[in-house]
Amino acid sequence: MAASFQTTQQRFAAYIRDPYSNPLPADVEPKRMAMYRELFFNNIDSFIASNFPVLRAILDDAQWLELTQDFFSRHHCRTPYFSEIAEEFLEYLQNERNQPNDYPFLLELAHYEWVEMALSIAKDAPNWGDQAFLANLSTQTIALSQLAWPLLYQYPVHRIGPDFLPAQPPEQATCLVVYRDQADQVHFLQVSGLTLSLLQILQNRGSMPAAQCLQIVAAEFPQVEPQLLHSNGLAMLRELAEKGIVIPAGAA
Repeated sequence: MAASFQTTQQRFAAYIRDPYSNPLPADVEPKRMAMYRELFFNNIDSFIASNFPVLRAILDDAQWLELTQDFFSRHHCRTPYFSEIAEEFLEYLQNERNQPNDYPFLLELAHYEWVEMALSIAKDAPNWGDQAFLANLSTQTIALSQLAWPLLYQYPVHRIGPDFLPAQPPEQATCLVVYRDQADQVHFLQVSGLTLSLLQILQNRGSMPAAQCLQIVAAEFPQVEPQLLHSNGLAMLRELAEKGIVIPAGAA
């Protein structure tokens, strides 16, 4: 009895996912199944559209429907939570989507949009640096806030929209840091390659003295005069600390 019920459930779900490739379950009216499928699909479609507004804006209705239908029928979500569907959609784009006519920046744009939602619901609560930390930054041991994500994209994802759809990546990659501040607002900040390198050092190596961090950056950028890098680097660290991107060690 249990196996039969499970089989019925599987057939029901398979038809809702993809009615073109799966038979209508027995003893269920086609009109009722169509209504069930429309309810399920519209919920998923609406949630994805609200979490990826730029992606939705650059696709016409037919393109969007094809994309979301493909996700709905192909991808098997591993979570029952709506808040995690956006991450499942991102995984689908990365591992299952295979459409040569898609925009070449589709995955990067989707990741960029997903980051905002992911950071907005992150449960981390850093202990932000106080005025003493900022005043003595050069002698402090620093860390990267868990609510700050340094990102590198081949395409300028922060500029993409209906009026800007690049066919090729520019020569220079786009360096961004996305962070949530003390007021729980998510911000996007475009940074230089040097700043991104500094943040990645903190991300990969953990906390370290500010002076040591700048020394490592100087070794990675030998073309920059060390004294200039140190003075400019301290100013850069101070700006990052004021935004809550760089925080005292042990507070991440």
